Amino acid sequence: MKTIFSKPADVKHDWYIIDASGKNLGRVAAKAASVLRGKHKASYEPNVLCGDYVVIINADKVQVSGNKASDMKYRHYTGYVGGLREYSFETLIERNPTDPLRRTIAGMLPHNRLGRKIIGNLKIYAGSEHPHAAQNPQPLEV
Repeated sequence: MKTIFSKPADVKHDWYIIDASGKNLGRVAAKAASVLRGKHKASYEPNVLCGDYVVIINADKVQVSGNKASDMKYRHYTGYVGGLREYSFETLIERNPTDPLRRTIAGMLPHNRLGRKIIGNLKIYAGSEHPHAAQNPQPLEV
């Protein structure tokens, strides 16, 4: 029996859309990371970009439970001495509504060149409008 290896050019990429309004941040991120990675397909290979495109709308309406909105901290280092910046979830969602979702999903992907390619297949929008209607994205339930 021969093992079948798929080439990146032979993989068909579908488009999915997730509405994040009122949904939990972690649940949306876990579902999106799984689809981006391609784990829902029978032809999944961990070393090939075989995942699909994911469009997330209403990212500004994503929720977190408990006191996480004020307690959860996002850190950013500027590169200068004393340049560690720390933001709460509330502050970050006001400043850049798509950033908490992007950071959470990126943390669930591989931290190598494949992960950087995979994160390119993620499109996040704060409102309900998106420019990917021509790709006919299928709704994905979380």
